[in-house]
Amino acid sequence: MSAPRNVVIAGAGIGGLTAALALAARGFSVRILEKAERLEEVGAGLQLSPNASRVLVRLGLEPRLSHVAIAPDAVSVMTARSGGEVSRLPFAHAAGAPYWVMHRADLQSALLAAVNDHPQIELQLGRPVENFTINSDGSVAVPGGAPALALIGADGVRSTVRQQLFPDVQPEFSGLVAWRGRIEARRLPHGLAPRQVQLWMGPRAHLVAYPMSSGEQVNVVAIVPGHLDEPHASATDIARHFKASHWPTSVQVMIDAADGWQRWPLSTLPDGGIWNAGPVALLGDAAHAMLPFAAQGAGMAIEDAAVLAQCLSDVEGTPTVVSAALARYAALRAPRVGRVQRTARQSGRIYHLHGPMALARDMVMRALGAGRLQARQNWIYDWKP
Repeated sequence: MSAPRNVVIAGAGIGGLTAALALAARGFSVRILEKAERLEEVGAGLQLSPNASRVLVRLGLEPRLSHVAIAPDAVSVMTARSGGEVSRLPFAHAAGAPYWVMHRADLQSALLAAVNDHPQIELQLGRPVENFTINSDGSVAVPGGAPALALIGADGVRSTVRQQLFPDVQPEFSGLVAWRGRIEARRLPHGLAPRQVQLWMGPRAHLVAYPMSSGEQVNVVAIVPGHLDEPHASATDIARHFKASHWPTSVQVMIDAADGWQRWPLSTLPDGGIWNAGPVALLGDAAHAMLPFAAQGAGMAIEDAAVLAQCLSDVEGTPTVVSAALARYAALRAPRVGRVQRTARQSGRIYHLHGPMALARDMVMRALGAGRLQARQNWIYDWKP
């Protein structure tokens, strides 16, 4: 008699919840173990390009998300050098796969509601996965539960699952800090609240702003140099940086209007990711934490979830073949994730140019035109599970 098709997931973030839904859709019983006593909003807004929204739509989440998500028409690429627009890149909305921006809490709430409605998914809060054992039959034992076919570490950049699998692999601080804040749109002067995604490029920093929460709020992310541990860092440091570099008044107004600032040191893992050992695999930031400059952090975790479910779908309750399925998952994901990591890193260097190099960048972007600039992203957006 075959063993139950059960999987344990460590972590109830976006990647872990999506993986649970994707696995349950393929007949698995899933137990999610989350260390937090309650799931609360983390961060502010996020962008979901068609490669990610396509997965969520196929999982049946569109009705839950369409009324809270905003589908902007374009990204407006702005330069702090002149305060003007360099290019406006239209978003290509593939059939059934929009480009969405939304509050992170809205996506988490939609995923959580779907998880709670699914009879084959059990979510346990206040249950950290601090250790596990691989049994002689190839199953995985996590304290407090029955053996599982597989354990999936979706527990973030400081993953305890990865720490046990690969103790020598540690996140590397990038030297950059993301400050994330929110603005009540009504607090901004008329015409300053962005209606699409705005990307501001400037000297040694950049800023992204876009509407969320049905247009009532604006998400703003300021990327500036910093240190991993800055106990005295405050929101005034952000304003000081942008004023000292003589950024346009409109940017400084947005920064002054934002509140709820949260500081996120940006750390990364090696290009291509760290994926699996036997019946244990990693997903999302636990596998491939990357710079957010391609707006693909959440997107890559959602893609991981879809591919993971595909690779495990043929496992018929035999733990000995799970390792091969997870090795295939790693082989499928590593090249694409590595390319996205490199793209994000290169984008950050381009955004932060200054002086004559910034002028040359702006001239090249204008010469290329919106169509050719947008086409450079098609390999990301056109992905399908």
